[in-house]
Amino acid sequence: MVSSTENSSKKAGTGKRMRLEKPELLAPAGNLEKLKFAVHYGADAVYIGGQQYGLRSNADNFSFEEMREGVEFAKQYGAKVFVATNIYAHNEDLPGVEEYLRNLYEAGIAAIIVADPAIVQVALNAVPGLEVHLSTQQSTMNWRTVQFWKEEGLPRVVLARETSLEDIVEIKNKVDIEIEAFIHGAMCSSWSGRCVLSNHFTDRDSNRGGCSQSCRWKYDLFQEDAPLFEEGSDAFTMGSKDLCMIEHLPELIEAGVDSFKIEGRMKSIHYVASVVNAYRQAIDSYMADPENYTLKQEWLEEIQKAANRPVNTGFFFDEPDHEDHIYGPEEKAAPYDFAGVVRGYDEAAGVAIVEQRNHFRIGAEVEFVSPGADTFKQQVEEMWDHETGEPLSVARHPMQLLRIKVKQPVKPFDMMRKKI
Repeated sequence: MVSSTENSSKKAGTGKRMRLEKPELLAPAGNLEKLKFAVHYGADAVYIGGQQYGLRSNADNFSFEEMREGVEFAKQYGAKVFVATNIYAHNEDLPGVEEYLRNLYEAGIAAIIVADPAIVQVALNAVPGLEVHLSTQQSTMNWRTVQFWKEEGLPRVVLARETSLEDIVEIKNKVDIEIEAFIHGAMCSSWSGRCVLSNHFTDRDSNRGGCSQSCRWKYDLFQEDAPLFEEGSDAFTMGSKDLCMIEHLPELIEAGVDSFKIEGRMKSIHYVASVVNAYRQAIDSYMADPENYTLKQEWLEEIQKAANRPVNTGFFFDEPDHEDHIYGPEEKAAPYDFAGVVRGYDEAAGVAIVEQRNHFRIGAEVEFVSPGADTFKQQVEEMWDHETGEPLSVARHPMQLLRIKVKQPVKPFDMMRKKI
């Protein structure tokens, strides 16, 4: 918890005046660069994967050296780094667990996120200084189970994505423990990610880090051996819509959720920074003045600029039905593409030094984004290669350093995105 504020509202079912605690904003980081952007744009903590024992084996993941660098960067902002150690272990996975956890602790990792009781036990016994959070993969949904894990020595439980807001309130009323809940990002078509489709189709175990995203594939649909779609028509999928709770932050805060978790270790820098930026502003605004809080349209727009699927509120208020799934091609919702990262600013010349990430050209309408609400739009009117000074009409080469005339000052870590 980082701060608190008084509020005259009452927590559901208690009838008591409550004191609101400012929730932690927990962001994903698939690699070191994403970690730095997540922290810079306002995350209180980030969760990453190491090179073993995590459920995102296809992410870049972190070496111990990269973890140490990430921890040191996060410390500059008062942020923490957690490591997902959340596989369901087989016998062959167990040798080396203790050494791995000790290395995490020595790298400065604040906590690990664990699903398997065997790894929980090793961590508590062998590395007592390393905090253990129970993973959402344990599908925890009721207060008695939360109480069990508290008695085992865990300070935090990450609830199943299927937990309702009403259940969260009951859990917080009955158990004095930190509760972490997903509030934004991809949802799984299976129960809390316990999928067997990936194993069946590709021999890649979802619960050991190898999910092949089988629910997002395109399928032909048949009835009594006859196809239901005409040849050449759109194929059938069964993926869930994404979760987005930015319109319901007051309810979540008042329910006592301690950590707001954003999904997305496989997502882009632009996605992570944009979503964190929006939630950071909304949380801070509410905590500053709960009585007069108003959801701002620009926060919704900021999320929409990075969105890649339709969104809903998951299981918080009711059971998702057929309208909460995607059965056909996904429309790209985001009206902007990530174009570049600001690496420096030449104040005398009014020129931004930009590292190109996507193709753009002279005349493109772009938007520069900083942490907070400080953004501005302009057209790219003049551009040069940073090394040679050669004038350019098109930025074709990813990671090329460019000099771009800008109408306002910019800072390192600012993003430049291009209107599609």
